Amino acid sequence: MAEQYGSYTPPSAYGYPPPAPPTNGLAIASLVLSLLGLVGILPLLGTILGLIFGYSARNQIAQSRGTQGGEGLAKAGIIIGWVTLGIWALGICAAIIFGVAIPGGLAGCSLCADLESLMQGY
Repeated sequence: MAEQYGSYTPPSAYGYPPPAPPTNGLAIASLVLSLLGLVGILPLLGTILGLIFGYSARNQIAQSRGTQGGEGLAKAGIIIGWVTLGIWALGICAAIIFGVAIPGGLAGCSLCADLESLMQGY
């Protein structure tokens, strides 16, 4: 019983995987602008543009029928944009509540006055 050495193994029938579709540029811009809005470099403008670009990118990717990628980037840009707008809304509400609703603004806040008197000693 002789063993065969160096036997030939045929290549797999699958070949190389298909190349990934190119990423939509608006999806990248959406994520970048939303992140810039979140960290405060482009506070409100970056957030709004990130949302607009994110929704536009999702529409373009859906219409491309698989020839464009980046839907995850577009979704991330949209989610970060909405979270940033929510943070802005909470900040504006807090400014209104503490600045207008309290008589005398922050100066009328007894806790703030106590903190200020403590800080004067340092």
